[in-house]
Amino acid sequence: MSASVTSPDGDTRSAIAEACRILAMEGLVDGVLGHISVRADDESMWIRCRGPHESGLMFTAADAIQRVTFDGRGAQPGYLVPQELSIHSELYRARPEVGCVIHAHPPAALVCGIAQLPIRPIFGAYNIPAMRMALEGIPVFPHSYLISRPELGQKMVQVMGDKNVCLLKGHGITVVGGSLEEAMMRALNLHILLVAVVEVAKTGRTAEAIPEEDIHELPDLGRGLNETMAYQYYRRKLAQWERRS
Repeated sequence: MSASVTSPDGDTRSAIAEACRILAMEGLVDGVLGHISVRADDESMWIRCRGPHESGLMFTAADAIQRVTFDGRGAQPGYLVPQELSIHSELYRARPEVGCVIHAHPPAALVCGIAQLPIRPIFGAYNIPAMRMALEGIPVFPHSYLISRPELGQKMVQVMGDKNVCLLKGHGITVVGGSLEEAMMRALNLHILLVAVVEVAKTGRTAEAIPEEDIHELPDLGRGLNETMAYQYYRRKLAQWERRS
């Protein structure tokens, strides 16, 4: 059985909508660009579509989350699947372990790609999951076009390989996970890493990579802290943020 979210459909739709709003709150998306999907089965996904009352990811409601086939069929009348559906469908086809795909446009990702800033492990305990992303290496897809056809999605999948994050030069990021929570925390941590890289570059100095001995001292804090608790914080933060808006 491929990875998927096992909650009822209504809960899945609400969870994806909430995740879209978190991305907007944290600055990974702006306006109407960007999308999140969750695998429904081996032939279909739940994905954020543009609806008849489209007003941007910051205001995503559950009705914008539509179940469509990997070829983009099945959305209710009035809802348009993303032009870059192939980012999602080709990853699901190629990698059965993937249960969620996120495509976003963080400004720091744009700067890192355009300026070809090296993404290295420049911090440690500040954010251990982000440091490990840098340590493992982040693939860069060298094209800035819309990934609007399956063959273009396949090219991105090939560059991404078995990694869970990919920087799209002049474009944005693609992030995957076995679950929505896992993919979201990877996207949020990647954003923190890229912002740090950009801020260091602004100083005109070159940050040293942290020493190997420091890396060996950094523990694996486990999914309970790195994923479950961390994502619960963002959910509570969103609820408070929306009450104040």
